[in-house]
Amino acid sequence: MTPQGRSPREPVHGVLLLDKPRGCTSQQALQQARGALGAAKAGHTGTLDPLAEGLLPLCFGAATKFAQMHLEADKAYVARVQLGICTSTCDGEGEVTRRQPVPRIEMARLREVLDAFVGRIRQVPPLHSALKRDGRALYEYARAGQAIDVPAREVRIDAIDVLDFRHDMLLIDVRCAKGTYIRSLARDIGEALGCGAHLAALRRTGSGGFALADAHALQQVRDAAREQARAWLLPADALVRDLPSLRLEPAEAAALLHGRTLLPDAARVPVQAGAVRVYGAPTPDAAPMFLGVARWDGRELSVQRLLSTDELLTQRQ
Repeated sequence: MTPQGRSPREPVHGVLLLDKPRGCTSQQALQQARGALGAAKAGHTGTLDPLAEGLLPLCFGAATKFAQMHLEADKAYVARVQLGICTSTCDGEGEVTRRQPVPRIEMARLREVLDAFVGRIRQVPPLHSALKRDGRALYEYARAGQAIDVPAREVRIDAIDVLDFRHDMLLIDVRCAKGTYIRSLARDIGEALGCGAHLAALRRTGSGGFALADAHALQQVRDAAREQARAWLLPADALVRDLPSLRLEPAEAAALLHGRTLLPDAARVPVQAGAVRVYGAPTPDAAPMFLGVARWDGRELSVQRLLSTDELLTQRQ
């Protein structure tokens, strides 16, 4: 038994939507949730900065195989932007590098500035970020006091809505593609307004088809009984639910699980070429279940990422 009286870790499969608190790293949140669930294997779908809070999908067991696919998912944030103050890290944790008076900004002018950042834009990542350059994270160069030229990258921002605006404090809702730095967006909005700015607070409200409203607070997960915490898990296929699905016959499911390429009737695969969720009974006496993700090219169905025999067995128990 563990010090808290809980049993050792064991196979646990599924996705937990966590509301990560500010000041906690994604890895710390993952390990605490893992301990609460008693899960043997865990991972997440991309980190959320310690400064940020909000939605962090965590993967356990079989679901970890599909975490990489969710990295590509679009994101949504509520960001609080402090105008008139620039910092070395573009957020509230850095040293103040510049202070400027905030001019009177009419809503029409603010809307004009924000609209300029909607669409495909070029963005320079913050120097204090984990983005790699010659094998080293940018923050390593920054901490060593080394000047480095960071090239701009193309990112996509779908919408920026104003939730509140009071002279030097701006609250915005941002929907964007993965790889967008909200710290850089806050910095650039401040420069465009002529007064500078930094990101004062950030809350992720959406990731792919997941919403913060469905997430559970870390403390809630830690305090819950193990059975209750596990009851909050979404099934392992939740991360790929946007993919089309295909139901296989038992013989086909068994063949695919052994790595064989299938030649199903194209009429049974009413989807365009690409990744597809596959379901079936791995044995004649088993109930149909999620088997993993395969690739359909219009003629053949081949293995892309499937659950192991142990993962299938432990999910059936």
